[in-house]
Amino acid sequence: MVPVTAELAAALEHVLRAGPVTGLRRLTAGASRETWVFDAGDVPLVLRRDPPARQDPAVMAREAACLRAAAAHGVPVPGLRGAGDGTDGVGSPYLVMDRVAGETLAPRLLREDRYAAARRGLPRELGRVLARIHAVPVAAVPGLVATDRLAELRATHDGFGEARPAVELALRWLADHRPDPVGTTLVHGDFRNGNLVVGTDGLRAVLDWELARAGDPREDLGWLCAKVWRFGAAAPVGGFGPREELFDGYAEVAGARPDPVAVHWWEVFAAVHWAVICRVQAQRHLSGGEESVELAVLGRRAAEAEHDALLALGLTEAVPVPDPLASDLGPAADVLAERPTADELLAAVTTFLRTEAGGDERTRYLARVAATAVAAVRRELRVGETERAAHAARLAALGCRDDAELAAGLRDGTLDAGAPAVVEAVRAATTARVTMSNPRYLAAPP
Repeated sequence: MVPVTAELAAALEHVLRAGPVTGLRRLTAGASRETWVFDAGDVPLVLRRDPPARQDPAVMAREAACLRAAAAHGVPVPGLRGAGDGTDGVGSPYLVMDRVAGETLAPRLLREDRYAAARRGLPRELGRVLARIHAVPVAAVPGLVATDRLAELRATHDGFGEARPAVELALRWLADHRPDPVGTTLVHGDFRNGNLVVGTDGLRAVLDWELARAGDPREDLGWLCAKVWRFGAAAPVGGFGPREELFDGYAEVAGARPDPVAVHWWEVFAAVHWAVICRVQAQRHLSGGEESVELAVLGRRAAEAEHDALLALGLTEAVPVPDPLASDLGPAADVLAERPTADELLAAVTTFLRTEAGGDERTRYLARVAATAVAAVRRELRVGETERAAHAARLAALGCRDDAELAAGLRDGTLDAGAPAVVEAVRAATTARVTMSNPRYLAAPP
C-alpha cells in the first residue's frame, strides 16, 4: 500500500507543476483543518486541507477569495499558489500558499527575547492591519453573508440541549447591553495571536481566513483581545500590549477610534463564542464521526471560556487554586484496593504519555493532549463527588433542582441574574469545572 504522504506528494506535484515535492509532513496545528508543509523544488509551501471526512468546498473557495482580496488591499497574507475542491487528487478542498518565514506559536512570541522589539510594536500594527481588512469591499469576496451573531450564537448553544448557567448568564447580559450597530464590513473572524506570522521585525502575515464573514468590524477587535488568546500574559491585545495602542493603530488607517464600550461587548461575546466552539468541536468526537482525543479534550475547555466571560463581566476574579493532584492520597481504604491504585495507574499513564510516547511530531503532540485528558480524569475522581454535592446545595438554596432550572430561570428572568446567591452559584460551579480540568487557568491574569 502506498503511504498517504507519497500519494499526496504525487498529487501536489501534478497540481503545482513546480518541481518535485519533498519534505511533506503534517503539523500539529489546527483542530478544524489539516496543515502540511513541504517544498516544491526549492520553494517552501504550506497545504491547508479539509479533513477527508469533513469537506466544505464553498468555505475553502471563500478563503481563497479572501486571500486575494486582502492582498490587493495591503493586508500581509501568504501568496496563494493554488486552490481546489480536491477532485484533482489532493483528496479534499485545499489551499496551497507560500510558507512565510516567522513564528506562529504564541508562547514563543510572548516569552522569547528575540521577539521583544516586535511585541512592543504589535498592538498598533495589528490595529492598522485590522483597519485595512475592514476596508476590503464586502463585494470583493463572493459568498459573504451577514447574520445576527448573537442570535446565531444562542441557537448553536441551544442546539446541544445542555444547561450551562454561566453561558446563560452571559447571553442575558449580551442581550441587555447590545451596542448600536455600525456599517457592515469584511470580518476576518479569527484574527488572534496564533493565526499571525511574526518575525523579529514585526507582523509578516495574517493566516486562517476560513471564518471570514460580513459583519460588525468590532467583532475582530474583541476576539483579538479575548483572554484565551493572551496565553497567560496580562496584556489584553493578544498578550502583546494595551488596547489603547490597538485603537491608535486602527484610527491611523480608519480615521476614527473604535468605541471601547462596544469592543468590550464583543470581548464578552468572544468568551461565550469560544465556549460554544469548544462544545461544537467536542461534538465532532462525541458523534462518532471523527474520533479524536484532541477534540474531546477541547470540549472540556468550555469551562475555561465561561470563567473568562465571568471575568469580563466582573463576576469573578483570577485566584490561585490548589491542584487536586498536588496532594498524596495515601493508601486506599477500599478492601478490594490494589497497589498501584487506580489513581496511581492513571498517574503512570500520564507520565508515559508526557515523557516516553514516541512517534512523529503530531503523535507526540496528541500524546501530550491525552496526558491532559488523563490528568483531568484523575482530578475528577479525587474531588468530583465533593464538588457535585456542594453545587447541589447551592442549587437547593436557590430553589433549583438542577442546572436546567437555574439556566431556565436566568433566561426567563424568574431568577435575578445580579443576585449575589445566583452569581455565586454560577461562579463556584464554573471554578469547580476548571479546577478539575486545568486549575492553573484560574490564576491567569484577567
